Amino acid sequence: MAGRGRRAAEGGTQATVAAARAGVAYTLHAYTHDPAAASYGNEAAEALGVDPPRVFKTLVADVDGALTVALVPVPAQLSLKALAAAVGGKRAAMADPAAAERSSGYVRGGISPLGQRRRLPTVIDVSALGHGTVFVSAGRRGLEIELAPSDLVALTGARTAPLAR
Repeated sequence: MAGRGRRAAEGGTQATVAAARAGVAYTLHAYTHDPAAASYGNEAAEALGVDPPRVFKTLVADVDGALTVALVPVPAQLSLKALAAAVGGKRAAMADPAAAERSSGYVRGGISPLGQRRRLPTVIDVSALGHGTVFVSAGRRGLEIELAPSDLVALTGARTAPLAR
């Protein structure tokens, strides 16, 4: 489902509403989520037949006591040291999953960087800029939003930095 403007909000999540309000072109991709899947991101890439480095997982970390969002390709791991450096912090650790859900308004495995309840500092792995489009969660398990990396950066107010290891 391609979207722009009011019709684009039909996906029914805060992420699609945010993209629609911004007038950003995107495509929604739905698939049947398997609760037994070991990795939400890898499941999305496989179900959609997309090269895994184009699918980005949304991770919430605690950097010096402040929640921060990091997006890295699903085959990679987040370098917490690189994330802390990217936001001028000293120490980063993965956030408590309940705190990430409360802050974002989404459930784990469906946390989107778009339309979060509370806008957090966001850093996207620089590799995103090497793709014409990237995929991120659209706000629920089994739903991905595909958009230009420049639009993702603009919508989230993100900075880019090398975060993946």
